[in-house]
Amino acid sequence: MTPHVPWLRSTMPLLTVVTLLSGCNSSAPTVIEQAPPTGERPAPVAAPPVINEEFIDRQAFPASNWWNQRVASAPLDPNSDAYIAWIGTGPNLHPDFGNPPYGIPYVVVDSQQPLVPIHWSLYGSESDDGAPGMPPGYPVPPEAYLFPNYIEGGVAGGGPSGDRHLLLVDKDNDILYELWYTEWNSSLSRWEAGSGATFDMATNDRRPEGWTSADAAGLAVFPGLIRADEVFGSQEIRHALRFTTRATNGHVWPASHTAGSTNGAPPLGTRLRMKASVDISSYTPEVQKIFRAMKTYGLILADNGSDMYVQGTMDNIWNNGVLNPAFHSITASDFEVVQLGWNPTTSGVPEAN
Repeated sequence: MTPHVPWLRSTMPLLTVVTLLSGCNSSAPTVIEQAPPTGERPAPVAAPPVINEEFIDRQAFPASNWWNQRVASAPLDPNSDAYIAWIGTGPNLHPDFGNPPYGIPYVVVDSQQPLVPIHWSLYGSESDDGAPGMPPGYPVPPEAYLFPNYIEGGVAGGGPSGDRHLLLVDKDNDILYELWYTEWNSSLSRWEAGSGATFDMATNDRRPEGWTSADAAGLAVFPGLIRADEVFGSQEIRHALRFTTRATNGHVWPASHTAGSTNGAPPLGTRLRMKASVDISSYTPEVQKIFRAMKTYGLILADNGSDMYVQGTMDNIWNNGVLNPAFHSITASDFEVVQLGWNPTTSGVPEAN
């Protein structure tokens, strides 16, 4: 793999760099209606405009958060073998990210990024109109409807299909804003989304029971992604990873929402752990780091999708020639299921991060 380099491109307008990277005072953002694009549409760019360097070595949420809890010594679920058998012992692990850049992008903004209202198209009653203690709205930069790769799927403004996640990290206020099924409605000059959720990353606040988020399980998406700055950085990956199976059955803590009732399937919130016996010594240092996280922090079932697909951020550094064969050499049988609903903060045996 090549050394990790920033995504800053000289072809991008100055507005993008200033909006996403400038440091400002932590005052509350203003709330505006998003203005529609004017003039000629800017030429598309080949990759997201920034690598979001300002989140390097930062852990989302407290060390005690479910995403950041170690599961290496957590109890095994008595139905572990049955759940793995339902998934199928043969399905290979698959990196749901790669190059040319695909995966889930995220955008780092500061406290001066204006908040814009979101019009809900599907799950408005379970969505947040804004973050707690903040004015309503989401800090969506105007570049998101002008340029590709701000929204999952790579289409400027979101496009008509796909999950179209839009993840926004307010670095000054430590707030995570997440949208699903995001689209700029050009005829009404407004942002629309199927659902949305906000998270104060200084807390362990969970979604209300029964509520979704920008993810089927009601969890945050961003903290479960494999990030390039972690893989190529000096520290270990210190959180669980988000993955999918073809169907699910109910939900268990830390998930708050059900999105399936397939008999025998694992519930949303299920945690898998790569078995300690799996030898990872032959892989590249970067892949070993990812697999160590799977042993130490595990995988959390967050959505319905394809079996054993693990999600990562959009980044042009990913090398498919390394990632794909490494992941495909691991199967579901190399994992086991942690006791469903295991919560070390209430069991009296918390694991230090």
